[in-house]
Amino acid sequence: MKRRQFIRFALLSTLALDRRVLATTSQGEPHGAVPPIPDGKPHRFALQGHDFVLDGTRFQVRSGEMHPARIPASYWRHRIRMAKAMGLNTIALYVMWNYLEREPGVFDFTSERRDFVAFIKLCQEEGMWVYLRPGPYICGEWDMGGLPPYLLRNKAIKLRDRHDPDYMAAVQRYIAAVAPKIAPLMVDAGGPILMLQVENEYSSFADDVGYLEAIRDLWKTHGIDGPFSISDVLSDLKRRHAYLPDAALGLDGAEPPQLREGLHFAPHAPDWVGEAYPGWLTHWGEHELANKDCAEALRKIVADGYSFNLYVVHGGTNFGFTAGANADDDGSNFQPVVTSYDYSAPINERGDPTPAYHVLRDIIGRATAGPLPPIPRPCPKASFADVLPTPFASLWDNLPATPIQTHAPTSNEQLLQQNQGLVIYRKTVKPGHLLHIDGVHDYAVVHIDQTERGSISRVRDHRLHSSPELRLMHTGSDGEMTLDILVDSFGHINFGPQLGDRKGLVGSVRLDGKPLHDWHVYGLPLDDAFIADLKPTLTRPDRPGMFFQATVHLKKQGDVYVDLRAWTKGYVWVNGHLLGRYWHIGPQQCLYCPSEWLTTGDNRILILDLHQVHAAPVRCADNLAGTA
Repeated sequence: MKRRQFIRFALLSTLALDRRVLATTSQGEPHGAVPPIPDGKPHRFALQGHDFVLDGTRFQVRSGEMHPARIPASYWRHRIRMAKAMGLNTIALYVMWNYLEREPGVFDFTSERRDFVAFIKLCQEEGMWVYLRPGPYICGEWDMGGLPPYLLRNKAIKLRDRHDPDYMAAVQRYIAAVAPKIAPLMVDAGGPILMLQVENEYSSFADDVGYLEAIRDLWKTHGIDGPFSISDVLSDLKRRHAYLPDAALGLDGAEPPQLREGLHFAPHAPDWVGEAYPGWLTHWGEHELANKDCAEALRKIVADGYSFNLYVVHGGTNFGFTAGANADDDGSNFQPVVTSYDYSAPINERGDPTPAYHVLRDIIGRATAGPLPPIPRPCPKASFADVLPTPFASLWDNLPATPIQTHAPTSNEQLLQQNQGLVIYRKTVKPGHLLHIDGVHDYAVVHIDQTERGSISRVRDHRLHSSPELRLMHTGSDGEMTLDILVDSFGHINFGPQLGDRKGLVGSVRLDGKPLHDWHVYGLPLDDAFIADLKPTLTRPDRPGMFFQATVHLKKQGDVYVDLRAWTKGYVWVNGHLLGRYWHIGPQQCLYCPSEWLTTGDNRILILDLHQVHAAPVRCADNLAGTA
């Protein structure tokens, strides 16, 4: 055994040394050769032994990840140029299935930030290669990891399972829709896409290599012949061994020692840093915005000649309802992701270079031939004076005319075919003492006879003072009370065994120990149609659940941060665009609004707060934390 270990160590050391030699000779850059760029002509990208090879020459993929779905479309080119100015030669991007197909068979490839083909063509115009990560599952702190929540209408569905015919039929429909758009953009067809990732971090979920092969084969059936890659954490790969044969092996968060171990799983293909983390994600309720430093790790990776992908070089924003959530394997410790996806990335949420940008640019620049492109100029910024919104409408005056009736509380997806937003569960009850509510997904405000009596949060935080048990004052009479349970949902869990948790009330409601049945349920999706139809009435101006509106004046068009530190919990729209969620527990206190959603002159801000009946000031901030 000791001899085998010695031979293996010697082999790995030799391979590492060979990689160092290749890093300084085969790339050609130190000798002044210019690597190929995506020029519209067919090129040959291959996995050759343990190297990536482009047109017959070893190629170091220096990638930075960004997601067009999280970036205002008018800034796509700017963000690509910012990555190029760091010395990167490749842009990695996720394609979010559920952003393209919100209902079965209904695809949208053009509105908002959905035109990923246009984004990829911009990469090509800017001389950048592309590493495409189209799922079907992506994780990415995105709602349900990119899988469409309509799948959850099927009570028995098994996600990421090749043996589930309904799931696989949906996957096939998705791949059949996007593959014809991807095929002309592959490198051998004259496009910029070097390779395509199959699924994502599957070893953290299951061990069925046959599932990965089934997904790969679907791409091949629809005209995508590779090369293919996977991405995993080494510890999960060791545990489950879900390696797709002959695929490039991306190891997330790896440094050279872990990459050398990766050769054991991919003996005939390259391994590389599929995700190097210059920052990290942030959840609601954490004490500060997450941060991370990968400078030293990147120095080692670059020195040893490994390819890498910075996840993320620029994060952007989880606009609308797109932010996902994390949880422990048993569903406990629920952690919804904040609206911002700044990620403490080298290029911050509004596109500015951070101090880390300059450090990493220096590291990458020292390993590349020739001068780096100049850093693009910052995007325009604007400001507005403080404003005090006025009450505009009541949520309670805008309920659907006809409620859905159900014997027992049921998830939004199954009962209403509603993915997120708000749901009200209403029942007339006799006076009682103790109300117990199980299965709140994810936040509930309880009203008795139009008066707020308490809240229940799936997020455990001492600042919330919430409990699944609420003590109600007995009226002392035999009269009846109206119980309203207003449920607000965060994004679906995007990682781990609890992937795709259903929303709404998924447990029981008991009054003094007795289950309550026969509910009236009102769905409030907070989508564009609902907001456009909002009736400006205030039957009870003292009842929480109110919309407020304000007009802010901009002297010039530019990006702003809307400061909501004086508010409690809810949603914000600017000129009809849903920026996302805010919550007083932070750490995010301000929401990014891009210039393209604003105009010189007057702009309308609409705020739905679940708790406040009195307006608070809305201010303009310099950043997402509201600090100077």
